[in-house]
Amino acid sequence: MINKVFENADQAIADIPDGVTLMLGGFGLCGIPENCISALLRKNIKNLTCISNNAGVDDFGIGLMLKGRQIKKMISSYVGENAEFERQLLSGELEVELIPQGTLAERIRAGGAGIPAFFTPAGYGTEVAEGKETREFDGKMYLMEKWLRADFSLVKAWKGDTAGNLIYRGTARNFNPMMATAGKITIAEVEELVPVGTLDPNQVHTPGIFVQRIFQGQQYEKRIEQRTVRG
Repeated sequence: MINKVFENADQAIADIPDGVTLMLGGFGLCGIPENCISALLRKNIKNLTCISNNAGVDDFGIGLMLKGRQIKKMISSYVGENAEFERQLLSGELEVELIPQGTLAERIRAGGAGIPAFFTPAGYGTEVAEGKETREFDGKMYLMEKWLRADFSLVKAWKGDTAGNLIYRGTARNFNPMMATAGKITIAEVEELVPVGTLDPNQVHTPGIFVQRIFQGQQYEKRIEQRTVRG
């Protein structure tokens, strides 16, 4: 059996070079690959194209990579919590492709499924449709969207085994599963790493065939992006 287990994040991402396309799982600050992001910061990789639902916050997650000028392009859906992102966008330092959230999810899923393009009504008649093919189906207009794929997909799961089978918990089961299928190399960090045969196959969300590297992460902060409490 191929050994997919790495000791830590630094070893798992050691061969990621400058200029590649990365997918980073998570929703807001939930289920993000915290250890992999920290390792990317330490390695100081530059000129990255990052595909992520959002851009983190100023002092956590992908926001730290933006602060370090490691990202040249963001392909995202929601970026409203990051002032540094806004500054770089308005100053022309950062290239940005904003995509409706459902379209982003489907483009990633299509990349993993080997579907090069599909038609969706979302975004027709808006700036999202500029430069894209449009077509009418049953009296309604649609625009063509192309798949998204990455050189490396960085995902975070609750539990995984040494063969790369993954189980996500709660909201972490959002962009992580589809991104795991759409990367040439998928690197998974997990809170708990167990031997093969430990996981119930009926509970596995990402089969190990999609995961090339796995390691047990450390010191997850699991920060809450917006906390609302009673006065």
